[in-house]
Amino acid sequence: MIFIKTEEEIELLKKACDLCSRTLGEVASWVRPGVTTQKLDTVAREFILDNGGHPACLGYHGFPGTLCIEVNEMVVHGFPSNYALREGDIVGTDCVVELNGFHGDSCYTFAVGEIDEKWQKLLDITRQSLYVGIEKALSGNRIGDIGNAVQTFCEKNGMSVVREMCGHGIGRSMHEDPEVPNYGRRGIGPKLKPGMAICIEPMINLGSKNIVIENDGWQCRTKDRKPSAHFEHTLLITEDKPEILTTFSYIEEALEKSKA
Repeated sequence: MIFIKTEEEIELLKKACDLCSRTLGEVASWVRPGVTTQKLDTVAREFILDNGGHPACLGYHGFPGTLCIEVNEMVVHGFPSNYALREGDIVGTDCVVELNGFHGDSCYTFAVGEIDEKWQKLLDITRQSLYVGIEKALSGNRIGDIGNAVQTFCEKNGMSVVREMCGHGIGRSMHEDPEVPNYGRRGIGPKLKPGMAICIEPMINLGSKNIVIENDGWQCRTKDRKPSAHFEHTLLITEDKPEILTTFSYIEEALEKSKA
């Protein structure tokens, strides 16, 4: 069932999304060689709790972390661990925050130091594809219009699109209807209506689109072990253009400070 949010619910959703965005901004200040992914997870959990929120992923069907940590070939749902980031890695940090009964969801894939130029292109194309998809999230359009735009853009640029994982609706629950695939045909799927809140999250591979889910039932990596990137925003469908509720501005500010 697709839920149309009231004005009061939208305000609560915005607050949860802001805390999610600020959390990733805090995480951004720690992304560098030598820092463990468990440290990133701890930073996120403590920041969320200190600001009155709840780390929604932690304990969700047994998931062991606040963040889904996606290093290099990990597509999604990676566990935080004692792995220390290395120069040349990329690391995705997928965060879901619950605040006052509503959820905010965002993901950003970081370059750790200097990375291979092909990997940088993967990050650039994946991030751009997020906004290409958002441009199609217009009232009256259909879910397929979003996925088709993401797929067309990424494949035109030599990347492949993961089929098994997708975006979703969001609100009182972390995952609500509708599913929002990153591929598909225009003009199919549920119609977008004002008051719908959805997450668009391209998961794009440098090599093959094929994935493997590890024996733990969670961690999903590329089959060919080539890198994957993941960016995500929560947005609201309006009468006009979509309103992006999460932001990367806190991340960008933190990354600029780290360069100084």
